Amino acid sequence: MDYGIRGKTALVTGSTAGIGWASAAALAKEGARVIVNGRTSERVDEAAAKIRDEVPGADVTGIAADLGGAAGCAKVIAAHPAVDILVNNVGIFEPKDFVDIPDEDWTAFFETNVMSGVRLSRHYLPKMKDEGWGRIVFVSSESAVQIPMEMIHYGMTKTAQLAIARGLAETCVGSAVTVNSVLPGPTESEGVGTFVRQMAEAQGVSFEEMERQFFQSARPTSIIQRFASIEEVANMIAYVCSAAASATNGAALRVDGGVVRAIP
Repeated sequence: MDYGIRGKTALVTGSTAGIGWASAAALAKEGARVIVNGRTSERVDEAAAKIRDEVPGADVTGIAADLGGAAGCAKVIAAHPAVDILVNNVGIFEPKDFVDIPDEDWTAFFETNVMSGVRLSRHYLPKMKDEGWGRIVFVSSESAVQIPMEMIHYGMTKTAQLAIARGLAETCVGSAVTVNSVLPGPTESEGVGTFVRQMAEAQGVSFEEMERQFFQSARPTSIIQRFASIEEVANMIAYVCSAAASATNGAALRVDGGVVRAIP
């Protein structure tokens, strides 16, 4: 299928690794001009080079900016005043008991996971409407609808993203601009993979056994009973960014392996 985004400019935040990197690579394969973002120039350069290796001829640029504050978002906007596709992927997470989460953590999580998308969307959305075409995607999580007790502050930010995405979609009535959310489930991203491998080593078991135990005890409702790959999640993100997804607007699309039982 031709996704119809060849020549479009796509900004993917937090795209030096994991779902963000896989999404940037997927969009590059479809011929989009991709802007990679991360906190350091070294990581950005490495991620861009890796995409070029996988996608010969890919048009990839990068910008180092910490989107956990207004200054970082302003830096990105100044360097790239207009984009056709915005994937709000950057995010942080950390397991921590509710009573041990200080105010500073709540603020940091909200600034990075929520306000980065708010600030960038506030700038790019009007321009997309003026141009008559655009795609905004918030990369949320199944944790938005099944708040994890070990990461309540994280779950709060993921729920907030759903509300913002739906609200922004409502402002796009009659236009060719779409705003959607994608809700990954447990995914073998860089951080999660490292965490699980460390637990496996500590218990003296294989990664596969640790994965089996995780889904048996922590995510028993999963239908696929495994971590999704970053590419599996990126496939959904790339599709929602495509011209083919023109009738998908204001949606919250799950790539959660069936973890969430509720319908819809």
